[in-house]
Amino acid sequence: MSALLVHCTCPDPASARHIAEVLVAEKLAACVQVLPQMLSIYRWRGELQRDHEHLLLIKTRRACWPALRERVAQLHPYDTPEVLAFAAVDGSAAYLAWLAEQTHAP
Repeated sequence: MSALLVHCTCPDPASARHIAEVLVAEKLAACVQVLPQMLSIYRWRGELQRDHEHLLLIKTRRACWPALRERVAQLHPYDTPEVLAFAAVDGSAAYLAWLAEQTHAP
């Protein structure tokens, strides 16, 4: 089983919580941590932007990634949401087994 950690930013607590709850309810993620407000600085359409955002740390497996990415795109209020997947190099056997049990690839 290949685990992924997915990083996604949201504009407000309500959208972050909604996305997190849907992903877990639909078994696309085993767990989603919603981290509180942070400052993001980036360039958008040629202009420097500074926005407060909330970070989702989504734990899933590679088999769920295509459906998870698509579901986030459907739920997210941004036109171009940040959705980045990072492969987990290793993890405890018990946690990885739990992650596999809690997720289901469509």
